[in-house]
Amino acid sequence: MLDVQTLTKAMGDLDEEQALSLARDFVAGKPSEDETLAAVSALQDGMAAVGDRFEKGDYFIGDLIFAGELLTELVSTLKPDTVSVGSVNTGKIVLGTVKNDLHDIGKNIFKSMAQAAGFEVCDVGIDQDPQVFIDKVREIRP
Repeated sequence: MLDVQTLTKAMGDLDEEQALSLARDFVAGKPSEDETLAAVSALQDGMAAVGDRFEKGDYFIGDLIFAGELLTELVSTLKPDTVSVGSVNTGKIVLGTVKNDLHDIGKNIFKSMAQAAGFEVCDVGIDQDPQVFIDKVREIRP
């Protein structure tokens, strides 16, 4: 059984080794739907701690970038279980950044969390013309 407080702390502390070890052990234990939801919630709480530390000046942009990458990797590790939890598709989202916006940290964090919550996410990328979003919305009807 996963100690969600330990996973939250590992995520908040950006302890990649511990967080990945916990996630792998968790998946190997064939968790229930409720346990998987608790793991996803623990990651969300850990990301909130990262945000708090950034606001206090304890973490910097590089830490936020790393946190986003770690979150993506953790969600990918949990994905087989996350997908089963999200087997009732919550909905579809078209995601990207608009023309002249090359920043993708927040986009990637949001994408990971939306996927973990059961959303199908169509990421059109960064620096996209508004027409790209319009065309994708017409195509997939989110």
